[in-house]
Amino acid sequence: MIRRIMRGVQDIKTLSGRADDGTIPYKAYMKLSILEMEKFRRGKEKQNALEKVRKIDQRFQDIEVARQEIFSAMEAQGVRRPVPGPRGPEEPKAAPRSTTGPFKIRY
Repeated sequence: MIRRIMRGVQDIKTLSGRADDGTIPYKAYMKLSILEMEKFRRGKEKQNALEKVRKIDQRFQDIEVARQEIFSAMEAQGVRRPVPGPRGPEEPKAAPRSTTGPFKIRY
């Protein structure tokens, strides 16, 4: 007696999944459109960042003008302009490590 293997719909051979995603036209167009949208969004982000930097630079200029006006008014009243010390602005330093081992909590 010959034994037959029962086959179902799942055993039907198809060509689906064998094609490269780049060769299917609608998938290629979808990838292109996604890339174009991302390019547009990044361009807007860049414009917004550049505008923000421009506004910050403008504010620096406004601050410097106001500072010079204050110094001029002080000099007109006979007050000498303060001379900055020899030290520049200090950068914050990291606190020295108290332990060399793992993190410990003291109560």
